[in-house]
Amino acid sequence: MKFKTPFLILLLLSTFANAQEKMSVKGSKGYPATQSYTFICEKYAFSGEADVQVAKTEKGGVLKLSIATANAEARIAGGVYVDLANGDVIACVDKNVKETVEGKTTSYYYFTPAEMIKLKKADIQGIRFIIAGNSKSFGNQTGYFTAVNKMNYFSTGYDKSKKTFDTATAISTL
Repeated sequence: MKFKTPFLILLLLSTFANAQEKMSVKGSKGYPATQSYTFICEKYAFSGEADVQVAKTEKGGVLKLSIATANAEARIAGGVYVDLANGDVIACVDKNVKETVEGKTTSYYYFTPAEMIKLKKADIQGIRFIIAGNSKSFGNQTGYFTAVNKMNYFSTGYDKSKKTFDTATAISTL
């Protein structure tokens, strides 16, 4: 009996640790996805952060890009550029798959199988995007922004810990 209880607890913990997240595109079926990463977006004064998640589909993959906005009129518009750590750039065309929920605007972009192979080999370094809408005084910030793969705004030179997310490893395990 002494051996069974710790073994059961260990088994339950390992099950929860290995559970993958799911992502659905506007109510569609769920796809296996990476965790949601919070990238730093220094020039975006409203929140300074963008949420990034990648899912694997039958036809390649999906990028989910979310950012907090001041009103529902602001949206992530146009295509985005995904910059990889090895210097490659993936251009994603806007297919107009968007949603706004609870003060966040979300856009979905699709990857081809060849682009998913690139994402498995190199970490995402940054994502360049546009926020469009009407700019009123004390309204939403619009313009061109870059979400950078950084865990924290600030760090010291003495900090030797990893400062970016391992997106390539997470995408490879999908």
